[in-house]
Amino acid sequence: MKKASDPDGYSVSELLGLGSHSARKSYYPELSARMADVETERNRYKWLFENALHGIFQASLTGGLRAANPALASMLGDGSVDATLARCTTLAALFVNPEDAVEMQRRVVAEGRVAGYTTRLQGRDGRQVPVAMTLVQKPSDDDEPLVEAFVADITERERARERLLQLNARLEGRVQERTLALERVNAELRQEIRERRRIEEELRQARDAAEQANRSKDRYLAAASHDLLQPMNAARLLVTSLLERPLADEPRDLAERLQLSLESAEELLTDLLDIARLDHDRIQPQLENFSLRELTDCLEAEFSSLAQGKGLRFRQRVVDARVVSDFRLLGRVLRNFLSNACRYTSRGGVLLGSRRRGDTLWLEVWDSGPGIPADQRQSIFREFHQLDAPRARDRRGVGLGLAIVERVVTKLGHPVEVRSRPGHGSCFAVGVPLGESCPSPGVAPPAALPGHSLVDRRVLVIDNEPSILASMQALLEGWGMRCLLALDAEEAREATTMPPDILLVDLHLDAGVTGDALVTQLRDYWERPALPAVILTAERGEAWRQRLDEAHLPVLNKPLKPGKLRALLDALLSHDPLA
Repeated sequence: MKKASDPDGYSVSELLGLGSHSARKSYYPELSARMADVETERNRYKWLFENALHGIFQASLTGGLRAANPALASMLGDGSVDATLARCTTLAALFVNPEDAVEMQRRVVAEGRVAGYTTRLQGRDGRQVPVAMTLVQKPSDDDEPLVEAFVADITERERARERLLQLNARLEGRVQERTLALERVNAELRQEIRERRRIEEELRQARDAAEQANRSKDRYLAAASHDLLQPMNAARLLVTSLLERPLADEPRDLAERLQLSLESAEELLTDLLDIARLDHDRIQPQLENFSLRELTDCLEAEFSSLAQGKGLRFRQRVVDARVVSDFRLLGRVLRNFLSNACRYTSRGGVLLGSRRRGDTLWLEVWDSGPGIPADQRQSIFREFHQLDAPRARDRRGVGLGLAIVERVVTKLGHPVEVRSRPGHGSCFAVGVPLGESCPSPGVAPPAALPGHSLVDRRVLVIDNEPSILASMQALLEGWGMRCLLALDAEEAREATTMPPDILLVDLHLDAGVTGDALVTQLRDYWERPALPAVILTAERGEAWRQRLDEAHLPVLNKPLKPGKLRALLDALLSHDPLA
């Protein structure tokens, strides 16, 4: 430590902890050697003290700095150690905050040693130096409490900490900005979700309203179709009855034109109803294993007279096989094929044939009509599409038959093929899976026996529409049948004391009575459980069809096709055991 009596400015005895009365000179060799060692150690510690990287100072707890090294002076910005000692005449003058000096003194006295004490030292010209100090209390010869301190400049560490704090602050600011942005986005998303839910609710309400409107439309369409088909049915029956009587050329021509108009109106209405039911999945296939001959014989009886009326030759060449399909829907497909073939063929003939390919039986309808160009064989399955009919007077039908075919075969899973040569004719074919050879009960009526007569057979017709009864009477009596009429069950029992040969009963009668229930009542009343009966209806619902199929009651849809009715009557009466 620097003293006035020390020419070099440091007291070796103070640094080494030797007393002031240590011997400077010895007359003994051992003492001389010991003093040389001490001097070497003194020089080494002096060199370390002066060249240490960290600051070192010694101070009195009651006074100021007593010694300091150049590193401390440089740290505080003083030009020399003397400047540092002169400036720090008190210990408190060394600290920026005098309370730190008091705290340091208290802790050193209490603990004897303080490690890593951080504070700020007061430098030259107001400089403040952040430091970390380790302080050790040192006893003094004059009983003055001393402390030795080792000082590390932590300016860079503090700057790094401040930079870290600034970075953290900026990061927090960015986090807050991002958080606010996310909150805005979340708010927008919540608003979008609320808007989407509102739109979905509106769409749901619109869908419910549309479904309700569709249900109302379907109910209206069903009611309207029933009301339309009833008078149309009566008109068709009356016209057919009229045409079967001898007429002059002009009245017959008018009657035939009227029949064609009624057929067109009936076809349009029936096709529209079927399209609506197919598009709304109201028709579900009921696949079964049945004899194909049951279907094709009915088709032959129905279309042979139609073809003959146009001067065409009708032939059936279908093998006697069993297939797996829906009897009624497959019949609709073939009827549409045959109807188109008869409608568009002006000379030649129509053939209903079959061809086997593996496990599939292809039912083919051939005609000798005008044929179909190759580029239009797909478009013919679109609704209301007709070939070469730009003008209304050239159109035949309404162009819904093949659109219905496409929907039906899609539900059945049956493939369809179209082959045609323009100017030579066309072939429409549907592929049906072959069934097992074992017999199974079918829902179609048995085929008619050729040449069987309806003359003098007694038929009871029950319908709540007087116009229908009058029309049916005119038609059936024209075939030579004896016709009995009734509006309800009571009149049916009063119409005859003995059972008729066959019943023709409307499905929906007054007071909620249904035709199938009335057939059961009358069979019980006359004790004829096998009395033949046919249900006549404009109802095309799937539930009713299945119900009547389970009751084994054949059904004819209104408007009635007289040819189909006659074929069915022939078939049922020819198999009646009491016939």
